[in-house]
Amino acid sequence: MSNPNDNPADPFKKALAEATKVMADDPDLAVSYSVDPAGQTSDSIRLPQVSRRMTRREVLLARGTADAFALRHKFHDAATNNKYLPQGQMARDIYEAMETARIEAVGAEFMPGTAGNIDAKIETEALRKGYDQIKEPSEAPLAIAAGYLIRHLATGRPLPKGADNVMELWRGFIENQAGNTLDELGDMLNDQQSFAKFARQVIDDLGYGDQLGDDPDGIDDEMEDDAQTDDDAQDEPDSTGQDDGDDQDDMEGAPEQSQEEQQDQQQAQVSMDDAADAEMGEEAEMPEGESPLEPPAPQPISDADPNYQVYQTEHDEEIMAEDLAEPAELERLRAYLDQQLEPLKGAVSRLANKLQRRLQAQQNRSWEFDLEEGMLDAGRLARVVANPTTPLSFKVEKDTEFRDTCVTLLLDNSGSMRGRPISIAAICADVLARTLERCQVKVEILGFTTRAWKGGTGRENWLADGRPQQPGRLNDLRHIIYKSADAPWRRARPNLGLMMKEGLLKENIDGEALEWAHRRLVGRHEARKVLMVISDGAPVDDSTLSVNPANYLEKHLRDVISMVEKRKAVELLAIGIGHDVTRYYDRAVTITDVEQLAGAMTEQLAALFDNDPRARARFLGMKKAG
Repeated sequence: MSNPNDNPADPFKKALAEATKVMADDPDLAVSYSVDPAGQTSDSIRLPQVSRRMTRREVLLARGTADAFALRHKFHDAATNNKYLPQGQMARDIYEAMETARIEAVGAEFMPGTAGNIDAKIETEALRKGYDQIKEPSEAPLAIAAGYLIRHLATGRPLPKGADNVMELWRGFIENQAGNTLDELGDMLNDQQSFAKFARQVIDDLGYGDQLGDDPDGIDDEMEDDAQTDDDAQDEPDSTGQDDGDDQDDMEGAPEQSQEEQQDQQQAQVSMDDAADAEMGEEAEMPEGESPLEPPAPQPISDADPNYQVYQTEHDEEIMAEDLAEPAELERLRAYLDQQLEPLKGAVSRLANKLQRRLQAQQNRSWEFDLEEGMLDAGRLARVVANPTTPLSFKVEKDTEFRDTCVTLLLDNSGSMRGRPISIAAICADVLARTLERCQVKVEILGFTTRAWKGGTGRENWLADGRPQQPGRLNDLRHIIYKSADAPWRRARPNLGLMMKEGLLKENIDGEALEWAHRRLVGRHEARKVLMVISDGAPVDDSTLSVNPANYLEKHLRDVISMVEKRKAVELLAIGIGHDVTRYYDRAVTITDVEQLAGAMTEQLAALFDNDPRARARFLGMKKAG
């Protein structure tokens, strides 16, 4: 008799893990399952979690992800990839998407069954990201479209739903710009180095050649020429006309240099040549309008503070809330949140009604008079009575165009918020989102934390690199999208329950989160944009603060706030959960308990949407009182 505690998904997970190792041709490969985003390293693969229910969607996604990672492990060489990797972000995204398409195309030829599995994975991701709803090329990522097109051309397979839409939106542009290069695709797939050069040419054709950086093969040729010159100099006879026999004997008796030692010598020679060129730079004449072929300066991490540093960004993530927990778990956590929300149901209606009145008050109405139809103008009836031949006068009420609005709620998901504070934050987001949606105001709900306690992969790499001084931020960011602005509340409703998940809340780097939310909001089309931060105080990350100045993260937060307020593209408001945040934000209030929502939150938002200066003054008075 089977144990009722046995997980029925375990046999499938075990079989899939073994098949993945076989496909990757690596019996020592570690395969695990996690609610965290899928990923892989040189010796491990992390697959999406498969629940006890083993839904068809979960099984197909796990199989497709496993196949994709196994093929990458088998057919991808990291050294070759890094050698030809472009420097600019867009060029790099296109390059990586094309390499992924190459791997999957080679895998489909090597093992045809993988193509269908990976198609299921691509379809799941495309539909999750809403690619099937996109109607304009500007809304679709070019890099993703390029990867999809390469996969389609290389395999001849139709793309899954959503992915085909993105590809077709950009296909005409890509083929028009790079059609001649794409004709050579079939000859490149099985040679990663040749394909990397091919990908760089496509990137150049698409107009991003300035992001490629120096030609890796050109650098190698220069190094080989320098090495050949050194060899020729050693072979020349000395001034007496005779070879240096002793040196020749020594060379013959010595073991051959390793390739690594030769590369070190060649690199040293290149560095010496670069130094000599730098010394002669002032004397050398450059053609007018041209500059030395230097790699472009890296873009600053932060627009608010160009000196703000991050040791590594490769491990940061921006992720949808539904990708961090299974649907059943989200429903369970949402039910727990609803229990705490029960006493506040009346507050939602009161808040919605008050906001609606304030919003409608902003619609400056006017009347058009002396019309032939409409509402009878009673004010002009007297002239009709005095002169019955005078025609009746009608009027029509005219509304001026109301400024549409988008509100972003940015929630602190740090460990210090655990317990009642995070419940208050989630309840605030729930009340505000439902209310504003009833008022036809778009709402986006975002959260911010880190992927690990006391530093993640970035800190480990910093330690391995010898602990360089002043490394900047060391932890890996986790920015969570609970609800996008265009998603209806009913669809995103379960996602707020994720904040109740044990282990989610870690550390908080407020400055970068605020800048991220600001960038997303500025890109929106609405005429008015409001950013509301719900936090419990100062930014804290032990791994960063232990090796940087004590105010490193706090200074960056102040710089970002100052930038947002000076640019005035977004109205910034903060809510302190149990802590006073007025020392950071100019417009802020403090909430210490859920019972304050019905009163304080109503006044805050109502004043925020009020054009009356006196109402705003009352709002600021609340801030000081709080």
